[in-house]
Amino acid sequence: MIAEHVAFGIIAAVMVAAASRVVTTRDIMHAALYLVIVLAGVAALFLLVGAEFTGITQVLIYIGAVIVLFLFGIMLTRSDFGDNEDTDYKRKFPALLTAALLLAVMVVALVDRFGTEKLPDDLSPQTTAQVSDELFSQFIVPFEAVSVLLLAALIGAIVVARREEGG
Repeated sequence: MIAEHVAFGIIAAVMVAAASRVVTTRDIMHAALYLVIVLAGVAALFLLVGAEFTGITQVLIYIGAVIVLFLFGIMLTRSDFGDNEDTDYKRKFPALLTAALLLAVMVVALVDRFGTEKLPDDLSPQTTAQVSDELFSQFIVPFEAVSVLLLAALIGAIVVARREEGG
């Protein structure tokens, strides 16, 4: 066993446990905090494979911005914290069945597409400049669209909070 394999196994197990808590917890605040653990695990996996730029970007963008936006939106809209009597948690079997079906479809699709292909040995690492040139030249429109979408979500949360406060 190589240390990287052990580290991968530990990080993956923590991510799976946290991801399952994201969808099973009844408290929306706890779900967002479990999501932080999952996203931190993704960043750790990027760091483990030597993609430092992507790992740090994962932390800055997703944990530092998106999760903060989620938490801000949750707190701003004054959603119920804790158990909600109106929510029906008795239909777990269809949800588990759907999750198992989606997992099976994903595994079959990945095995069908990639099979026994190996990564080429002559992969040269990309510099941060190469990644940023690719991101901000070819993918500038989707990048900006996501920023506008996040801004619209924040404005929507403020409008909903103001409407509840005044009405």
